[in-house]
Amino acid sequence: MEKEITEQKLDGYFKISETAFEIIKKKIAKGRNKEAKEIIEMAANYISDAHHFKKEGNFVNAFAALNYAHGWIDSGARLGIFDVHDGKLFTVK
Repeated sequence: MEKEITEQKLDGYFKISETAFEIIKKKIAKGRNKEAKEIIEMAANYISDAHHFKKEGNFVNAFAALNYAHGWIDSGARLGIFDVHDGKLFTVK
């Protein structure tokens, strides 16, 4: 069982969340712009927070912020707000 968040592990989570984030910005489902805008804004804020925390050396809060960001991204994917089908990056049906 892992008991710490290493920089390497954190960087891996940054890569996953930022890749998913870049995809959703280009894959907004027709007629879902309003909802997509809110999700994209929230995910962007949490990703920004994660970078801030990492810069301070606070890997725990950086990891938490990335989880919130990806939670927003996944909720949009699951609700069909984003037209995505990659089961490795998103929680999709």
